Amino acid sequence: MEQSVRANSWQGSLPKIGIRPIIDGRRGGIRESLEEPTMKMAQACAQLLSGRLRHPNGMPVECVIAETTIGGAAEAARTAEHFRREGVGVTISVTPSWCYPLETIDTDPHMPKAIWGFNGTERPGAVYLAAALAAHNQKGLPAFGIYGKDVQDMGDGSIPSDVQEKLLQFAQAGLAVAAMRGKSYLSLGGVSMGIAGCIVDEAFFQNYLGMRNEYVDMTEFVRRMERGIYDRDEYARALAWVKEHCRTGEDVNPPSLRRTAEQKEKDWESVVKMALIGRDLMIGNPKLAEMGYEEEALGHNAIAAGFQGQRAWTDHFPTGDFMEAILSSSFDWNGTREPLIMATENDNLNAVTMLLGHLLTNSAQIFADVRTYWSPEAVKRATGQELSGAASGGVIHLINSGPAALDGTGEQTIGGKPAMKPFWEITDEEVSRCLAATQWRPAIDFFRGGGYSTDFTTRGGMPVTMARVNLIKGIGPVLQLAEGSTVELPVDIHRVLDERSDPTWPTTWFVPRLTGSGAFKDVYSVMNHWGSNHCAVSYGHIGSELITLASMLRIPVGMHNVDEDRLLRPSVWPAFGANDPTGADYRACQAFGPLYR
Repeated sequence: MEQSVRANSWQGSLPKIGIRPIIDGRRGGIRESLEEPTMKMAQACAQLLSGRLRHPNGMPVECVIAETTIGGAAEAARTAEHFRREGVGVTISVTPSWCYPLETIDTDPHMPKAIWGFNGTERPGAVYLAAALAAHNQKGLPAFGIYGKDVQDMGDGSIPSDVQEKLLQFAQAGLAVAAMRGKSYLSLGGVSMGIAGCIVDEAFFQNYLGMRNEYVDMTEFVRRMERGIYDRDEYARALAWVKEHCRTGEDVNPPSLRRTAEQKEKDWESVVKMALIGRDLMIGNPKLAEMGYEEEALGHNAIAAGFQGQRAWTDHFPTGDFMEAILSSSFDWNGTREPLIMATENDNLNAVTMLLGHLLTNSAQIFADVRTYWSPEAVKRATGQELSGAASGGVIHLINSGPAALDGTGEQTIGGKPAMKPFWEITDEEVSRCLAATQWRPAIDFFRGGGYSTDFTTRGGMPVTMARVNLIKGIGPVLQLAEGSTVELPVDIHRVLDERSDPTWPTTWFVPRLTGSGAFKDVYSVMNHWGSNHCAVSYGHIGSELITLASMLRIPVGMHNVDEDRLLRPSVWPAFGANDPTGADYRACQAFGPLYR
C-alpha cells in the first residue's frame, strides 16, 4: 500500500525548532574560549531533535541554529529576526557557562521556550540557567528548565539520557503548540442533542490554542452530493475499495425497520461521498479548482473538525459514522496517510483532546463515550462469570458509533504487541488486519436515515491514555487524563455486556492504573470523576506529555495518575506551591492566563 505523505495539508509552513547558543559575551579570552563548546552543544541538541522527531505528516522536524552565539541584546534580536524568517515555532537556549540573562533570553511571549544549562563545574551553565529562569519568571514569561543530574566535563559533547528525555518531551509539546497556531476548527453543523461540548467557545480556541473557528451548515453536504462537487474519479476508486475491503455486518434492526438492499447500496454511495466532501471541507482539494469550483478547492484550513449529525442529519440522511471513522484512521483507498481529526456530534472539546493526543503521538485516536463502569459484582450478576486478571477490579466500557479510528482495533503491533502507530510505520498487512477486524453494521433504529457504524473490539494489552478537556465556568478549560491499558474479556462476558449497550458499535474495555487514593482509588472512582460523556484515547502512556503541553497553553490538569518524577512544567510552577502540585498548576495557569490572551 502506498504512503500518502504531504508536505503540509494546511496553510503555512511546518514549525521549526530554534536553537539559541548562549555565551558569555566578554571578549579578551572568555568568549573566544567558549565559542566552540557552546556551538557544539547547540549542534548536538539539534541533531538529537531532528533525528528523533517527526511532524504528524511524516516530514522530519527541522532545527534552526542561530547564525552566531548570543552574548547580548543585539545578537538576541538578530536571532529572533532570523527565526521569524525561518518559521521557528519553539526555542531552546543552550549554554555551558555563565552569561548575561536579561540580555540574552528569548522574550517572545507566544513562543514555548526552554533553557538547557550544562551541568559542569568549570564554567557552570547551571548558574546561567537559574538566573535566566528567574528573569523569565519575573517578566511573566514561563520557561522550562532542563538540567542533567550528573556533572559533566567541559567539552563533553554527549547528552545524558535524562536531558534527552526532557528535551524531546519539551520539543514535542512545543511543536504541538506551534502546529495549532493559526489553524481552524471547522464546525459542520451545530449542537447535537443538547451536548454542551458541541457549543463552540471562540474565546477558548482563540486565547488558549491560537486557532480560529469556521462554520459550515450540513446542507453543504447535500449541495456537493447533488451537484457532484467532489473528485468523481476518486469517488469511483474509493467506492470500489470499500466494496472490496469493508465487511458489512449483521443488521440487528427489527424486520419492519430494516432498509432494503437497494437502500443499503445507496447508503454506501452516500457515506463515501460524505467522506470525500468532509475531507475537502477541512483541507481543500485542487481537483475541485480544475472542475471550476475554485472557492470550494481552498477548504477551511481545519486541523480539526466535528460533524453534528444527530438529529438534524441522521433523521433523514445516512450517519456520518463512516466519514468520521475513515478520516480519523491512518489509511484509506489512497494508502496510509496522516489521520484527520473529526469528532462525532461536533463535540469540539473532544476534537481538541483528540488533536492534542495526535500531535503528541503522530498516531490516530479513539473517540468514545465513557459509557459504563462494570463492577466485578455487576458482571457476575449479568453474566454468571467473574472478572479476572487486569480486569478483576472492574472495567470501563468505552463505546461510540462515531470516529473510533480503525487503528483502534489494535491490529497494528510494536514488538509483537497491539499498538497504534504513525502511518509511516504501518504495513500493508496491518492495514488488512485492521479492516478484517472491523465490521460495518447497518445503523440502528434511531438513525432513521440509515448508514453504517464501525464494529470492532480493541485488543487487550495496549498501554493507552484516556483524556478530555472540559470547560468550567469560573476556571476555563481543565484537562483530565487517566493512563491505563486495554483489556480483553472472555467472549461470553464480552458478548453479554456488549449486547446490553449496542452490539453494532466499537468497544474498548479500559482499566486505569490505580494509585489507591483520590480519583484513582479504584476503577469506579475514575468513572465517577470523569467530567463528560466523551473521551479521547491515545496509544501509549502520554500523561506526562499532555501535562507538559497543557502547561504551555495554561490549561490546568484536574485529574491525572502520572508519577511526580515524570512531570515537566515551567520552572516557575513550584513557586505557586511546591508541596501542592495540582493546586500550584491551577494558580499558575490563572496568574499567567491563556497563552494568547
